[in-house]
Amino acid sequence: MSFVKGLKCKECGEEYPKEPLHVCETCFGPLEASYDYDGIKKVLTREVIEGRDRSIWRYKELLPIDEEPTVGLKVGFTPLIKAENLGRALGVKEIYVKNDAVCYPTLSFKDRVVSVALSKAKEFGFKTAACASTGNLANAVASLTVSGNLESYIFIPYDLEQAKIIGTTVYGANLIGVKGTYDDVNRLCSEVAGKFGWAFVNINMRPYYAEGSKSFAYEILEQLGWRTPRHIVVPMASGSLLTKVWKAIKEFEMLGLVESNGTKIYGAQATGCSPITTALKNDWEIFKPVKPNTIAKSLAIGTPADGFYAMCVMRESGGWGEDVTDEEIIDGIKLLAETEGIFTETAGGVTMAVTKKLIAQGVIPKNESIVVSITGNGLKTQEAIADRVAQPLIIDARLEEFEELYLKLKEQEDKGGMKDALCSHSHTA
Repeated sequence: MSFVKGLKCKECGEEYPKEPLHVCETCFGPLEASYDYDGIKKVLTREVIEGRDRSIWRYKELLPIDEEPTVGLKVGFTPLIKAENLGRALGVKEIYVKNDAVCYPTLSFKDRVVSVALSKAKEFGFKTAACASTGNLANAVASLTVSGNLESYIFIPYDLEQAKIIGTTVYGANLIGVKGTYDDVNRLCSEVAGKFGWAFVNINMRPYYAEGSKSFAYEILEQLGWRTPRHIVVPMASGSLLTKVWKAIKEFEMLGLVESNGTKIYGAQATGCSPITTALKNDWEIFKPVKPNTIAKSLAIGTPADGFYAMCVMRESGGWGEDVTDEEIIDGIKLLAETEGIFTETAGGVTMAVTKKLIAQGVIPKNESIVVSITGNGLKTQEAIADRVAQPLIIDARLEEFEELYLKLKEQEDKGGMKDALCSHSHTA
């Protein structure tokens, strides 16, 4: 049974039927899915959810499909880790990492949104799917169109990380590199969508696609034992994920699945592409578009589609936004890896570094629960830290040589720590 009623303009409230639309014809505002919450409340309980498969579809009444899902049936329900080591490093009492770096099948949260968009696209009868992407979305669309028996055309800035390019073409996708920024790619895709009539997941399918992000937050609340944290830090590119995290929390509260805990939402951006946090800090009503210049390419959207709404959420929730330099991003990647054994991409480095910064500033208290949102895998952006990690220690295959190395390492460890020892030896080996 479907509980999605249709689409509704976020600005003027104009209602539309369930069609592949994304812009209001009256005021040109963005459309989003609306639901019969009274009907959902009668059927969706904690017990019903807990009795279902561990995927995003355990919350299917709150996702905008009319039929059973057909794409991404095993996507989601990634680990929420109580990060004791990270907590000690930051001096905080209770901190968790929501780890979509291991989301199936392409190791980012984009698998969630694409599963919803493509399931809906198949309901509409589309045979070809497409997207404009900064990398992770390209991977997800390429993979999930194969399993969903759809043709795909994927548009990216031509200079993306090599791992993300290979992680798209390996599936046989039609990948088009565009000379320019993501915003240039997105403009082209809007024209292509109008000309060819394909299901562009983040254009004409965007109202349905974006709803998939809510599952990220639903899982956090369930995994916390059906409670909300006091603070959640979320990376921002378009700003959509942050707004949907907030919507998901409000929905669970409305349905009586969790009690309100006054959760505050914090947005994280790279300083080299920070239109949303810059506007927030300057108390501007709207953001100013920027030209991206950052190693965090997956967050490099200079004209974020949901930037205004992300600012509204941060203000409404009592949260805040912050940005960090490329150097801080690298340090954030290493901090998470060296404390919790989680290798995140540059977007996660942004989130981790912003979390650290907000705690140091006293914006996030050290004695309240915190969730750090990790949305992609570090194997995708290895270039960013390749020259900032220790190299292997090279020896001949002789026991005596290892014993000599081992003694040297122990001596240096006693003086300055194992990491210093490894770095020192890697430069001379």
